[in-house]
Amino acid sequence: MGINIALCETEAQDALCRELKLTVIKAKVEGKKFEPYMDVDEVVSLEDAAKAAGDMDAFLKRNRINEDADAIYMEKVKKDEDRALLSQYVRRVPTGWADLTKMDEALRSEALATGNKDDRITAWDRVEFDDMNEMCSKCKLSWDKGRGCVGSFGPETSQLPTIAQKYGCPIIGAVFENARDMKKLSPADAKAVLEEVKILGPALAEEGKMAVHRYSGPLERVEAAAKASSEHGCGFYFF
Repeated sequence: MGINIALCETEAQDALCRELKLTVIKAKVEGKKFEPYMDVDEVVSLEDAAKAAGDMDAFLKRNRINEDADAIYMEKVKKDEDRALLSQYVRRVPTGWADLTKMDEALRSEALATGNKDDRITAWDRVEFDDMNEMCSKCKLSWDKGRGCVGSFGPETSQLPTIAQKYGCPIIGAVFENARDMKKLSPADAKAVLEEVKILGPALAEEGKMAVHRYSGPLERVEAAAKASSEHGCGFYFF
């Protein structure tokens, strides 16, 4: 496994993706008052499906539905004739995923407060992959040679942190611990990292040609990420 570096891009006003990533368009929420805004599954119980279809083994086989299914979801029923048989037993079950674009601001805020922050879909999630790449390549925060604001630090076997500790560079020296803890570093930390880079450039030469060969690249990437963090006023982290 490798260690990566990423900016906290939504903290930066210059990030082209910022508004898209901060715009939540769908979220998994809790509460009956939000059900009118939720997606629904059309579901038939196994008992009702058996009443309608008769031979359940044959029904499951021809529709390629797993025999361990705990209910029949109509979107999984492939045969039109079977869909017609089940239609009278269909129940509409809210999924919990609500369309926030149909809510006013007050209701939207209330809905978001009920759910898990990981269960959200933003406007950025709806952007096509090629369009994402193009936007990242044009972004001022794209520190990794136009590939975006996330890039590689190096493998977990890297000796760069050990060298950094030796030469009194505590932030780069703590890369592995910071990655483990997902510790967010500030723009002020970024400025300190830039000072550490100034120390570590000559230090690698002191350590020998192999150190220069192995760690000049990672040090350049750390410098690029720290420079972007400092210039655009956003945090960064190792992971």
